[in-house]
Amino acid sequence: MSTSASSAPDADAPLFEALLTPYRSLGRRGFHVTMALFGGASLVSGLAFVANGAWPIVGFFGLDVLLLWWALRASFHSARAREEVSVSRTDLSIRKISPRGAVREAHYNPGWTRFLVRRHPEFGVTQMSVHGEGRATEIGGFLNPEDRESFAKAFGRALAEAKRG
Repeated sequence: MSTSASSAPDADAPLFEALLTPYRSLGRRGFHVTMALFGGASLVSGLAFVANGAWPIVGFFGLDVLLLWWALRASFHSARAREEVSVSRTDLSIRKISPRGAVREAHYNPGWTRFLVRRHPEFGVTQMSVHGEGRATEIGGFLNPEDRESFAKAFGRALAEAKRG
């Protein structure tokens, strides 16, 4: 009888690791520029209304700026969400971190796991999920279509390699 202690680390070595984060096209500098332009336009418009005697309108211009600021801040906050996906020959790990920092983990045996990808003819990959052991975990729901497609290909290959073991 022989033990394969030297092969145990190889079985646990990751075949695939990915950090999935939401894409945001507007960076911090873009946020400041957008707010400055929108605030400036509201200020100029508000002054024009005040000059014509319609001073009650100015409050609505300020409310628009406040709502835009709130919406963009909420978008930046949601961008802190992330998912860490790792596949080895013995474990498939999905770790989801919410924008508030709450962590949820799911572990699957790669040999008994199915990777399901839903596609739409016009939009491409619309949903990806891992199923096994009587449960399911969605992956990459916040990704854009191109990133979903590339992730689905790479993850599918890694899972197939882990199953070949």
